[in-house]
Amino acid sequence: MLHSPPSHARRLRLLLATGAIALLGACSTLDQGRAPQLERQAGWVVLPFANHTETPLAGQRAEAIAQSLLAAQDVGQVRRAPVSSQQEGLFNAADAQRAEDALTWAREQKLRYALTGSVEEWRYKVGVDGEPAAGVTLQILDVATGDTLWSGSGGQSGWSREALSAVAQKLIRKLLQSGLAGSR
Repeated sequence: MLHSPPSHARRLRLLLATGAIALLGACSTLDQGRAPQLERQAGWVVLPFANHTETPLAGQRAEAIAQSLLAAQDVGQVRRAPVSSQQEGLFNAADAQRAEDALTWAREQKLRYALTGSVEEWRYKVGVDGEPAAGVTLQILDVATGDTLWSGSGGQSGWSREALSAVAQKLIRKLLQSGLAGSR
C-alpha cells in the first residue's frame, strides 16, 4: 500500500516534534526539596558559594546572579556578606570557613535567612559547538540556627551560541522559584 504525501509529512512532523521535545528535556535536570513556609519580607544574606569547578571565580559569579534573582523575587532586604580578604581559588579548602564567617556576620546583622550554594559545573563543553553548561546547588538556611530549610540542585546546558551566564541564570531562577514557592 502506498502512503499519501500528506500522511507521510504528518508523520515526519510528529517525529520531529517528539525528537525536539526529548532533546529539550535532556538539557536540564532539577532535584529539589519541598518549599518551606518562609517569613515574608525578611532580611536575607547571600553567603559565599563554594567553587567545585576548574573555573576561577565561578562561585562568585553564581553568587552575584543569585543575589540579583533573589532580590527580584521581592523577599525583602537582600544583602551580600562582606568579602573576606581571601579570594576564591581553585579547589579552595577555605570555602567552609568563609561561609561560617559570613553566617556569623549575618547573625550579628539580625538577618533571617541565608542563601548559599556551590557550583559543580561552569564551563563551555569541549567540541565543535562548545555548549555552555552550569551545575549549581542552592540551600536556604535559617540564620539563627544554621539549619537547612530547603535544598535544590540542578544542571543545565544551552545551545552553542548561548552565553554561560544566561544558562546559569535560567538554572538559578528555576531553583530559587522552587525554593521560594512556599512563601507566596
